[in-house]
Amino acid sequence: MSTMKTPFAWDTYSDQPAVIRNKALKRQMRTSALPSLIKTFLIALVILPIAFLLHYLLPRKKIRGDDFFGLGVNLDKEPNTTPYLLEELGVKKLLIRIPLWEMERLDEYVRFIQTFTDKHITVALLQDREHITSPTMTKDHLTQIFNALNGVCDTYIIGSTINRAKWGFFSVNEYLNFYAIAYTLKQEHFPHLKLIGSNVIDFELHFTVHTLFHLKNICFDALGSLLYVDRRGAPENTQMGFNLLGKINLIDALMRLSPKTSNELIITETNWPIKDTAPYAPTSEHECVSEEDYANFMVRYHLLAFATQKVSCVYWHQLIAPGYGLIDNREGIRKRTAFEAYKSMLSHLSDAKFIRYRQKGDEYLLICSTPRGELHITWSLLTTPIYTYKATA
Repeated sequence: MSTMKTPFAWDTYSDQPAVIRNKALKRQMRTSALPSLIKTFLIALVILPIAFLLHYLLPRKKIRGDDFFGLGVNLDKEPNTTPYLLEELGVKKLLIRIPLWEMERLDEYVRFIQTFTDKHITVALLQDREHITSPTMTKDHLTQIFNALNGVCDTYIIGSTINRAKWGFFSVNEYLNFYAIAYTLKQEHFPHLKLIGSNVIDFELHFTVHTLFHLKNICFDALGSLLYVDRRGAPENTQMGFNLLGKINLIDALMRLSPKTSNELIITETNWPIKDTAPYAPTSEHECVSEEDYANFMVRYHLLAFATQKVSCVYWHQLIAPGYGLIDNREGIRKRTAFEAYKSMLSHLSDAKFIRYRQKGDEYLLICSTPRGELHITWSLLTTPIYTYKATA
């Protein structure tokens, strides 16, 4: 298995970089990035209060169910079985990662992506430290990828998890410089591409603010957010006074205030880690949930995000992964409860249009119109969502 340049090793169990053990290196890199980090906090100090005042006032958009649901799939996880599983689910939008340190496997990735002729593909380009510090190499590799997937994929997430040192970035300025390579290629050679940027993980808005308010000559075609809420338990739970709806509303307000992005918000990655799956779980056992809670929280996350009418798509991470996927493939293909829950959710909502949302205490109601009648979805913090159709006049 390919690895990043040390000390940025890749953890093949949890599909993410391993924690950097070299504390001296981390201190050195963060010290060198101090001017950018100061800028991050100063910009946030100015912009966040304005966004906070606006975030409840901005109107909803019109997000349709047929464009809202997406799922991550991986070349290294049952590639021959994946197409059949996707057809069973009925999902139409896929996110596929290409690590830039695996350029020798580009032909494999292209063939895998070409398998899904009837799906809309978004490719997430994962960085390592070598690509962050070698712009010439990055330009060459991005050019190869854009050419190889010409006519197959036109939507790319540029960089991932930019506010975690183990992913290679030590400042927002480093990320903006990295993104600028892709943006310049788009401007000069690939004007048809859609580039998704920012890609901050968790609710760390000071980093998001800096990616949206700067003086560099770059823009995002959509704002990507890895909006995990797993450390808070249920998606209705709060962090700093914000539940999932509040977090989305605040990120949306930042996006609409910014001159550096179009007004499209995409959740490019989210999930919950599953109990008793170490070392495959991407977090400690403390954050892990049962398979039943995983399925329940997953559906409620999608319902709440759809209720905001401010997220154009949620990409669930992902189809197959022992520690956090809809399917556990450690001993063959085992569909978790979440697989059926996702399938049921799509069957009800893939053609839905939002009508209204209401919360009263711990009771939640989402109403949508569908060709089958008016759909009422009810749930509480202790119950799974129930889908009920009412005849329309």
